[in-house]
Amino acid sequence: MGIANSKYVPNLIVFSETMQALAELDKDIMVVTSDSRGSGKLVPFGEQYPDQIVEVGIAEQNLVGMAAGLASMGKKAFAVSPACFLTARALEHVKNDVTYSDNPVKLIGISAGVSYGALGSTHHSLHDFAVLRAIHNITVVAPCDNFETTEAIKQAAEMDSPVYLRFGKKGMPTLNREFDPEFKIGKGRTIRQGENLTFIATGEAVLPCEEAADILEEKHGLKARVISMHTVKPLDKELILQAASNGQPIITAEEHSIHGGLGEAVASLLFQNGFRNKFKIVGLPDEYTVTGSQVEIFKHYGISGEGLMKTALHLCEPSNTVG
Repeated sequence: MGIANSKYVPNLIVFSETMQALAELDKDIMVVTSDSRGSGKLVPFGEQYPDQIVEVGIAEQNLVGMAAGLASMGKKAFAVSPACFLTARALEHVKNDVTYSDNPVKLIGISAGVSYGALGSTHHSLHDFAVLRAIHNITVVAPCDNFETTEAIKQAAEMDSPVYLRFGKKGMPTLNREFDPEFKIGKGRTIRQGENLTFIATGEAVLPCEEAADILEEKHGLKARVISMHTVKPLDKELILQAASNGQPIITAEEHSIHGGLGEAVASLLFQNGFRNKFKIVGLPDEYTVTGSQVEIFKHYGISGEGLMKTALHLCEPSNTVG
Protein backbone atom coordinates (compact mmCIF):
# COMPACT_ATOMS: atom_id res chain seq x y z
CA MET A 1 0.00 0.00 0.00
CA GLY A 2 1.16 3.52 -0.73
CA ILE A 3 0.77 4.93 2.78
CA ALA A 4 4.17 5.91 4.14
CA ASN A 5 3.01 6.26 7.74
CA SER A 6 -0.07 5.55 9.84
CA LYS A 7 -0.19 8.94 11.58
CA TYR A 8 -3.26 10.72 10.27
CA VAL A 9 -2.95 14.49 10.78
CA PRO A 10 -5.42 17.05 9.34
CA ASN A 11 -3.85 19.07 6.56
CA LEU A 12 -4.98 22.26 8.30
CA ILE A 13 -2.78 21.51 11.32
CA VAL A 14 0.15 20.97 8.97
CA PHE A 15 -0.81 24.22 7.22
CA SER A 16 -0.78 26.13 10.51
CA GLU A 17 2.55 24.66 11.63
CA THR A 18 4.11 25.48 8.28
CA MET A 19 2.80 29.03 8.43
CA GLN A 20 4.33 29.48 11.89
CA ALA A 21 7.69 28.27 10.63
CA LEU A 22 7.53 30.67 7.67
CA ALA A 23 6.44 33.64 9.80
CA GLU A 24 9.35 33.12 12.16
CA LEU A 25 11.75 33.77 9.31
CA ASP A 26 9.75 36.27 7.29
CA LYS A 27 7.93 39.24 8.83
CA ASP A 28 6.22 39.92 5.50
CA ILE A 29 4.03 36.85 6.05
CA MET A 30 0.51 38.08 6.85
CA VAL A 31 -2.59 36.00 7.56
CA VAL A 32 -6.08 37.47 7.12
CA THR A 33 -9.04 35.47 8.40
CA SER A 34 -12.83 35.81 8.27
CA ASP A 35 -13.85 34.53 11.70
CA SER A 36 -11.91 31.38 10.80
CA ARG A 37 -8.91 31.53 13.10
CA GLY A 38 -10.19 28.51 15.03
CA SER A 39 -11.44 26.43 12.13
CA GLY A 40 -8.25 27.20 10.24
CA LYS A 41 -6.16 25.95 13.19
CA LEU A 42 -4.51 29.37 13.37
CA VAL A 43 -4.95 30.10 17.09
CA PRO A 44 -1.30 29.13 17.80
CA PHE A 45 -0.18 31.32 14.90
CA GLY A 46 -2.10 34.30 16.30
CA GLU A 47 -0.68 33.77 19.77
CA GLN A 48 2.88 33.58 18.50
CA TYR A 49 2.67 36.28 15.81
CA PRO A 50 -0.13 38.68 16.83
CA ASP A 51 1.21 41.42 14.54
CA GLN A 52 1.02 39.17 11.50
CA ILE A 53 -2.64 38.20 11.64
CA VAL A 54 -5.76 40.25 10.86
CA GLU A 55 -9.30 39.18 11.75
CA VAL A 56 -12.04 40.78 9.63
CA GLY A 57 -15.01 38.81 10.94
CA ILE A 58 -17.62 37.19 8.73
CA ALA A 59 -16.88 39.44 5.76
CA GLU A 60 -15.25 37.43 3.01
CA GLN A 61 -15.29 40.24 0.46
CA ASN A 62 -13.44 42.48 2.88
CA LEU A 63 -11.06 39.60 3.55
CA VAL A 64 -10.05 39.35 -0.10
CA GLY A 65 -9.85 43.11 -0.57
CA MET A 66 -7.62 43.58 2.48
CA ALA A 67 -5.39 40.69 1.46
CA ALA A 68 -5.05 42.21 -2.01
CA GLY A 69 -4.10 45.54 -0.46
CA LEU A 70 -1.44 43.91 1.72
CA ALA A 71 -0.06 42.00 -1.26
CA SER A 72 0.09 45.18 -3.33
CA MET A 73 2.33 46.65 -0.61
CA GLY A 74 4.79 43.77 -0.73
CA LYS A 75 3.34 41.55 1.99
CA LYS A 76 2.93 37.79 1.51
CA ALA A 77 -0.78 37.71 2.21
CA PHE A 78 -2.68 34.50 3.02
CA ALA A 79 -6.48 34.92 3.01
CA VAL A 80 -8.06 32.09 5.02
CA SER A 81 -11.77 31.33 4.86
CA PRO A 82 -14.19 28.43 4.29
CA ALA A 83 -13.86 27.46 0.64
CA CYS A 84 -17.60 27.62 0.01
CA PHE A 85 -17.72 31.32 0.89
CA LEU A 86 -14.28 32.35 -0.32
CA THR A 87 -14.95 31.18 -3.88
CA ALA A 88 -18.61 32.19 -4.13
CA ARG A 89 -19.48 35.15 -1.92
CA ALA A 90 -16.13 36.82 -2.61
CA LEU A 91 -15.65 35.59 -6.18
CA GLU A 92 -15.89 39.02 -7.81
CA HIS A 93 -13.22 40.32 -5.45
CA VAL A 94 -11.02 37.32 -6.20
CA LYS A 95 -11.44 38.05 -9.91
CA ASN A 96 -10.96 41.82 -9.84
CA ASP A 97 -8.79 42.56 -6.80
CA VAL A 98 -6.54 39.50 -6.98
CA THR A 99 -6.26 37.87 -10.39
CA TYR A 100 -7.01 40.74 -12.80
CA SER A 101 -4.98 43.14 -10.64
CA ASP A 102 -2.17 40.57 -10.39
CA ASN A 103 -1.90 40.75 -6.61
CA PRO A 104 -0.08 37.60 -5.42
CA VAL A 105 -2.58 36.69 -2.69
CA LYS A 106 -2.60 33.12 -1.42
CA LEU A 107 -6.28 32.17 -1.08
CA ILE A 108 -6.70 29.34 1.44
CA GLY A 109 -10.04 27.56 1.09
CA ILE A 110 -10.60 25.54 4.27
CA SER A 111 -13.22 22.88 5.08
CA ALA A 112 -13.50 22.35 1.34
CA GLY A 113 -15.61 19.92 -0.67
CA VAL A 114 -18.12 18.23 1.62
CA SER A 115 -16.01 18.58 4.78
CA TYR A 116 -18.88 20.30 6.58
CA GLY A 117 -20.95 17.17 6.03
CA ALA A 118 -24.37 17.49 7.62
CA LEU A 119 -24.41 21.30 7.33
CA GLY A 120 -25.46 20.61 3.76
CA SER A 121 -25.27 22.25 0.37
CA THR A 122 -24.88 25.84 1.63
CA HIS A 123 -21.55 24.83 3.18
CA HIS A 124 -20.26 22.52 0.44
CA SER A 125 -17.72 23.87 -2.05
CA LEU A 126 -18.32 21.75 -5.12
CA HIS A 127 -17.84 24.63 -7.54
CA ASP A 128 -14.44 26.12 -6.66
CA PHE A 129 -12.32 24.28 -9.22
CA ALA A 130 -14.79 25.14 -11.97
CA VAL A 131 -15.05 28.87 -11.30
CA LEU A 132 -11.35 29.39 -10.66
CA ARG A 133 -10.30 27.37 -13.71
CA ALA A 134 -12.30 29.85 -15.77
CA ILE A 135 -10.48 32.89 -14.34
CA HIS A 136 -7.16 34.00 -15.78
CA ASN A 137 -3.98 34.24 -13.68
CA ILE A 138 -4.55 31.90 -10.75
CA THR A 139 -3.00 28.57 -9.82
CA VAL A 140 -5.31 25.99 -8.19
CA VAL A 141 -3.84 23.41 -5.81
CA ALA A 142 -5.42 20.67 -3.66
CA PRO A 143 -2.78 18.68 -1.74
CA CYS A 144 -3.50 15.02 -1.06
CA ASP A 145 -1.46 14.53 2.10
CA ASN A 146 0.69 16.17 4.77
CA PHE A 147 3.85 16.17 2.65
CA GLU A 148 2.14 17.90 -0.28
CA THR A 149 0.54 20.41 2.09
CA THR A 150 3.84 21.46 3.61
CA GLU A 151 5.56 21.83 0.26
CA ALA A 152 2.60 23.58 -1.39
CA ILE A 153 2.50 26.26 1.32
CA LYS A 154 6.25 26.84 1.14
CA GLN A 155 6.23 27.14 -2.64
CA ALA A 156 3.09 29.28 -2.76
CA ALA A 157 4.63 31.73 -0.31
CA GLU A 158 7.44 32.38 -2.79
CA MET A 159 5.25 32.71 -5.88
CA ASP A 160 4.63 36.20 -7.25
CA SER A 161 1.21 35.32 -8.66
CA PRO A 162 -2.21 34.41 -7.15
CA VAL A 163 -2.70 30.89 -5.77
CA TYR A 164 -5.74 29.05 -4.41
CA LEU A 165 -5.00 26.19 -2.01
CA ARG A 166 -7.81 23.87 -0.95
CA PHE A 167 -7.90 21.92 2.32
CA GLY A 168 -10.38 19.58 3.98
CA LYS A 169 -10.82 18.79 7.65
CA LYS A 170 -10.09 15.12 8.20
CA GLY A 171 -6.83 13.52 9.24
CA MET A 172 -4.61 12.57 6.32
CA PRO A 173 -1.68 10.15 6.04
CA THR A 174 1.54 10.70 4.15
CA LEU A 175 1.33 8.72 0.93
CA ASN A 176 4.07 6.90 -0.95
CA ARG A 177 7.03 9.00 -2.12
CA GLU A 178 9.02 6.16 -3.70
CA PHE A 179 8.23 7.08 -7.30
CA ASP A 180 7.99 10.88 -7.04
CA PRO A 181 9.85 12.03 -3.92
CA GLU A 182 9.71 15.71 -4.88
CA PHE A 183 6.76 18.09 -4.99
CA LYS A 184 6.41 20.93 -7.44
CA ILE A 185 3.34 23.04 -8.06
CA GLY A 186 2.21 22.35 -11.61
CA LYS A 187 3.62 18.81 -11.70
CA GLY A 188 1.57 15.77 -10.67
CA ARG A 189 3.00 12.98 -8.53
CA THR A 190 2.84 9.23 -9.15
CA ILE A 191 1.85 7.58 -5.89
CA ARG A 192 1.66 4.05 -7.28
CA GLN A 193 2.71 2.34 -10.51
CA GLY A 194 0.41 0.07 -12.52
CA GLU A 195 -0.24 -0.93 -16.11
CA ASN A 196 -3.90 -2.04 -16.18
CA LEU A 197 -5.58 1.31 -15.53
CA THR A 198 -4.88 4.76 -14.08
CA PHE A 199 -6.54 6.74 -11.33
CA ILE A 200 -5.98 10.51 -11.56
CA ALA A 201 -7.23 12.27 -8.45
CA THR A 202 -6.77 15.40 -6.40
CA GLY A 203 -6.99 16.35 -2.75
CA GLU A 204 -8.76 14.00 -0.37
CA ALA A 205 -9.96 11.82 -3.27
CA VAL A 206 -6.44 10.45 -3.79
CA LEU A 207 -6.48 8.19 -0.72
CA PRO A 208 -9.66 6.32 -1.81
CA CYS A 209 -7.96 5.66 -5.16
CA GLU A 210 -5.00 4.17 -3.33
CA GLU A 211 -7.39 1.99 -1.32
CA ALA A 212 -9.15 0.91 -4.52
CA ALA A 213 -5.80 0.02 -6.07
CA ASP A 214 -5.07 -2.21 -3.09
CA ILE A 215 -8.34 -4.10 -3.53
CA LEU A 216 -7.90 -4.42 -7.28
CA GLU A 217 -4.46 -5.93 -6.90
CA GLU A 218 -5.22 -8.22 -3.97
CA LYS A 219 -8.58 -9.54 -5.15
CA HIS A 220 -8.57 -9.15 -8.92
CA GLY A 221 -4.93 -9.15 -10.01
CA LEU A 222 -5.18 -5.72 -11.60
CA LYS A 223 -2.41 -3.18 -11.12
CA ALA A 224 -3.60 0.42 -11.04
CA ARG A 225 -1.48 3.49 -11.35
CA VAL A 226 -2.41 6.28 -8.92
CA ILE A 227 -1.54 9.90 -9.71
CA SER A 228 -1.98 12.82 -7.35
CA MET A 229 -2.90 15.67 -9.66
CA HIS A 230 -2.56 18.18 -6.84
CA THR A 231 -2.39 21.11 -9.25
CA VAL A 232 -5.74 21.31 -11.00
CA LYS A 233 -4.64 24.45 -12.86
CA PRO A 234 -2.29 24.39 -14.68
CA LEU A 235 -2.54 20.67 -15.41
CA ASP A 236 0.53 18.51 -15.77
CA LYS A 237 -0.25 17.73 -19.40
CA GLU A 238 2.88 15.70 -19.99
CA LEU A 239 2.14 13.29 -17.12
CA ILE A 240 -1.50 12.81 -18.12
CA LEU A 241 -0.70 12.11 -21.76
CA GLN A 242 2.05 9.71 -20.74
CA ALA A 243 -0.37 7.87 -18.43
CA ALA A 244 -2.87 7.53 -21.29
CA SER A 245 -0.31 6.35 -23.82
CA ASN A 246 -0.79 2.64 -23.06
CA GLY A 247 -4.46 2.88 -24.06
CA GLN A 248 -5.76 1.55 -20.75
CA PRO A 249 -8.78 2.97 -18.86
CA ILE A 250 -8.53 6.22 -16.91
CA ILE A 251 -10.66 7.19 -13.91
CA THR A 252 -10.59 10.66 -12.39
CA ALA A 253 -11.77 11.27 -8.83
CA GLU A 254 -12.46 14.54 -7.05
CA GLU A 255 -14.42 16.01 -4.15
CA HIS A 256 -16.13 18.38 -6.55
CA SER A 257 -18.95 18.54 -9.05
CA ILE A 258 -18.43 16.37 -12.11
CA HIS A 259 -18.90 19.61 -14.08
CA GLY A 260 -15.94 21.90 -14.60
CA GLY A 261 -13.42 20.19 -12.36
CA LEU A 262 -10.42 17.90 -12.71
CA GLY A 263 -12.29 15.23 -14.65
CA GLU A 264 -13.49 17.52 -17.41
CA ALA A 265 -10.06 19.14 -17.62
CA VAL A 266 -8.41 15.75 -18.11
CA ALA A 267 -11.08 14.60 -20.59
CA SER A 268 -10.64 17.75 -22.68
CA LEU A 269 -6.88 17.34 -22.75
CA LEU A 270 -7.06 13.70 -23.82
CA PHE A 271 -9.76 14.16 -26.46
CA GLN A 272 -8.05 17.15 -28.03
CA ASN A 273 -4.84 15.13 -28.28
CA GLY A 274 -6.49 12.20 -30.03
CA PHE A 275 -6.75 9.76 -27.11
CA ARG A 276 -9.81 7.52 -26.85
CA ASN A 277 -9.15 5.59 -23.64
CA LYS A 278 -12.13 4.30 -21.70
CA PHE A 279 -12.79 7.11 -19.27
CA LYS A 280 -14.91 7.87 -16.22
CA ILE A 281 -15.28 10.96 -14.03
CA VAL A 282 -16.09 10.20 -10.40
CA GLY A 283 -17.33 13.14 -8.37
CA LEU A 284 -20.57 14.74 -7.20
CA PRO A 285 -23.40 14.64 -9.78
CA ASP A 286 -25.71 17.51 -10.71
CA GLU A 287 -28.27 16.97 -7.95
CA TYR A 288 -29.09 17.99 -4.40
CA THR A 289 -26.22 16.49 -2.46
CA VAL A 290 -27.22 13.88 0.09
CA THR A 291 -26.83 14.83 3.74
CA GLY A 292 -24.34 13.04 5.95
CA SER A 293 -20.73 13.00 7.06
CA GLN A 294 -17.96 13.35 4.52
CA VAL A 295 -17.32 9.60 4.71
CA GLU A 296 -21.01 8.85 4.12
CA ILE A 297 -21.23 11.27 1.21
CA PHE A 298 -18.06 9.83 -0.35
CA LYS A 299 -19.45 6.31 -0.05
CA HIS A 300 -22.81 7.30 -1.52
CA TYR A 301 -21.19 8.77 -4.63
CA GLY A 302 -18.58 6.07 -5.09
CA ILE A 303 -15.57 8.09 -3.93
CA SER A 304 -14.38 5.23 -1.76
CA GLY A 305 -12.05 2.30 -2.10
CA GLU A 306 -14.92 -0.09 -2.72
CA GLY A 307 -16.80 2.28 -5.02
CA LEU A 308 -13.78 3.12 -7.15
CA MET A 309 -12.85 -0.55 -7.32
CA LYS A 310 -16.29 -1.33 -8.79
CA THR A 311 -15.96 1.53 -11.28
CA ALA A 312 -12.56 0.21 -12.34
CA LEU A 313 -13.80 -3.36 -12.81
CA HIS A 314 -16.70 -2.13 -14.93
CA LEU A 315 -14.40 -0.03 -17.09
CA CYS A 316 -11.87 -2.86 -17.50
CA GLU A 317 -14.44 -5.32 -18.85
CA PRO A 318 -13.68 -5.93 -22.54
CA SER A 319 -17.33 -5.47 -23.55
CA ASN A 320 -17.49 -1.94 -22.16
CA THR A 321 -16.50 0.68 -24.72
CA VAL A 322 -17.37 3.73 -22.62
CA GLY A 323 -17.23 4.66 -18.92
